[in-house]
Amino acid sequence: MATETTGPTLTEIEAARRGLADVARVTPVYGSETFSRLSGREVVLKAENLQRTGSFKVRGAVTRVAALTETERAAGVVAASAGNHGQAVAWAAREAGIPAAIFVPQDAPMAKVEACRNYAAATELVGATFEDALAAALAYADETGATFVHPYEDETVVGGQGTIGLELADQVPEVETVLVPVGGGGLAAGIALALRAVKPDVRIVGVEVQRDRYTIADGIAVKRPGEFTSSILNDALEDLVAVSDEEISEAIVLLLERAKLVVEGAGAVGVAALLAGRVRGSGPAVAVLSGGNIDPTMLISVMRHGLTVAGRYLVVRTQLADRPGELIKLLSLVAEERGNVIAVEHHREGMDVPVTATEVELTLVTRDEDHCRQILAAMDEHGYTAQRLR
Repeated sequence: MATETTGPTLTEIEAARRGLADVARVTPVYGSETFSRLSGREVVLKAENLQRTGSFKVRGAVTRVAALTETERAAGVVAASAGNHGQAVAWAAREAGIPAAIFVPQDAPMAKVEACRNYAAATELVGATFEDALAAALAYADETGATFVHPYEDETVVGGQGTIGLELADQVPEVETVLVPVGGGGLAAGIALALRAVKPDVRIVGVEVQRDRYTIADGIAVKRPGEFTSSILNDALEDLVAVSDEEISEAIVLLLERAKLVVEGAGAVGVAALLAGRVRGSGPAVAVLSGGNIDPTMLISVMRHGLTVAGRYLVVRTQLADRPGELIKLLSLVAEERGNVIAVEHHREGMDVPVTATEVELTLVTRDEDHCRQILAAMDEHGYTAQRLR
């Protein structure tokens, strides 16, 4: 039996939508033939990665800042964030002409940290986790009188995030299932409350990252949803599934390659869950791409890893006789098999190889996994003992 939950009402979420009309974008939705084919059902992407500040967070931040009293505005705001919430609060405060201080974990992506600073917020790196940054932000609020803007344990913030649910009801009226990233739970709680009010038959599925010590889905890397958001999600979520960093990486690569959308780890979890076959049902599914603020160095690493897993990169090690012309013979063989060499490492010293031999490591661009196996088979046929590294 469903329990009564607190949270913003439909009237409050609709008011938030009106307040955001000239500020937040109504982000587009895209049907995807690729993801539909791979998932065996119609898939639609809700591109919050194209929102102002690069994520959905601006909706809640602007709604919360707009609710401040004049006295609160004078004292400013403070937030703790893995990155996206901090950017959103910094941007909302700048637009409102009030001061902001943002506390961010030390290992937060620098793209997100620099964005906070570019929005004129005092930004401080503190501790190793979101919880460390949260404690520092609360202490700052006590010391200065600034209003603490919580990323998810705040009714007004959740109401702002709920405006996405109202947009989805208009944009994808036939939707059966909506997949929403879950970290602290504010996004999922807001969307669930809005859709439950206007389309009660829609299934809301939360997607979290498997609890690793470190994850590329930094935007949802919190220990658990908040108490307030849990009181909503315990009743509103149809299911809660988890995906691995490996699955998230594959989703990021496919979103960039096939949908031409740059999506951060947390934003790609819904697509990852669909690709992994963890979402029940067969009707139209919407994956909310919650943000696109991925650090460029992380994106490079993810792309290389994802392409390697997909058989688009091959790294192979073998030994050659240490005499002139042997390397060109190997490279000619690779060229005949249409492998594209992008790196060659040639080792003579410090390796466990015979004195008359040398070790070579090749990095190749390949078409797919079948092509990788074709190259390895050709090397074996010509007498090369090949060790596949990646």
